[in-house]
Amino acid sequence: MKKYVSVMILSTLLLSFGIACSAKVIQDTTTNISTPETGTTTNTSTATTVATVATGTTTATTATTATTSPASLPARGKGSTGGGLGTSSVDTSAILRKFTDVTYASVSATQKLDIYLPDTGDGPFPVIVAIHGGAFRMGNKTGGDVAMMIGAVKQGYAVVSVDYRLSGEAIFPAAISDVKAAIRFIKANADTYSLDATKIAVWGDSAGGNLAALAGTSAGDAYLDGDVTDNLEFSSAVQAVVDWFGPLDFLQMDAQFAASGITPALGTTSSDTSPESLYIGGNITKNVAQTQKANASNYITADDPYFLIQHGSADQNVPTQQSVDFAANLIRILGQEKVTLNILSGASHGGSQFESTENLAIVFGFLNSVLK
Repeated sequence: MKKYVSVMILSTLLLSFGIACSAKVIQDTTTNISTPETGTTTNTSTATTVATVATGTTTATTATTATTSPASLPARGKGSTGGGLGTSSVDTSAILRKFTDVTYASVSATQKLDIYLPDTGDGPFPVIVAIHGGAFRMGNKTGGDVAMMIGAVKQGYAVVSVDYRLSGEAIFPAAISDVKAAIRFIKANADTYSLDATKIAVWGDSAGGNLAALAGTSAGDAYLDGDVTDNLEFSSAVQAVVDWFGPLDFLQMDAQFAASGITPALGTTSSDTSPESLYIGGNITKNVAQTQKANASNYITADDPYFLIQHGSADQNVPTQQSVDFAANLIRILGQEKVTLNILSGASHGGSQFESTENLAIVFGFLNSVLK
């Protein structure tokens, strides 16, 4: 059983965005970034590179301009904003095989998920659990921010998109308890839905990135299982994590924004009304122990899954340094071969650079290397 432990940030491995920890910058850029250990700033010119997950080696590629996502992916309507903060929804009408509003736990009416299967094949299919964003207080399993995740059905994956309790309904750890319960439901009902219970990835953006990362590092933690007791005979462990710009160490976000020179779009994280404080159930600076329990770095053990972490260098919602520090913490325990960090030059909190054909090729290359 994993237990909650405090992990010190160690950055001797992390010299810049081009570090030896499979941290790669997409598109040529010159970027200022603080190293976790010293807080100093390094100016480094970095060429476009892509990590090979299985070996940790680096392959140089040509810098390209982001293009639109493949037409075969589910459409996302107008009004979409990165990280689940928009009003759009995904059109899944073209997906032939699906099960919608499936109840995965018995605590709340919110606890429902949608299952999408590839149009052809008998399975069992490797699974991607899609976890929407929305600052822990909004968003849903058909929001526009999960369009690229649901589009994985075109890549031969079953996609399970999950609704979880938002902060207006229940505070931490309810959301992560729900995500873990959904994973257990998948394993308990794998045969019914033609799912491969041994090949599961979690992919989340923004708040969903936090939940994906936390699900990846905290399998077996009884506190985070929370009040959801359904299918506890099954583990919530997964084989891979895709974390898109998730907030991870809430207590460091204000200082990191100040160091970066970027003005946070949502105000100070340490305020009573910040999304993170509302999620925790009180001001994060007055509830430090509880806040630390929402930090995926505090649960890392050597048996954790493979991680792909992607973050925009111009993110105004979540400091880029959050992902840099998390990658360093993972590498210290998991090793370089299991962790890949991509910093997307000039990208903000989601958007076209994440959804480009080139970047999705990186994401699915990572997933395929682990799950197929």
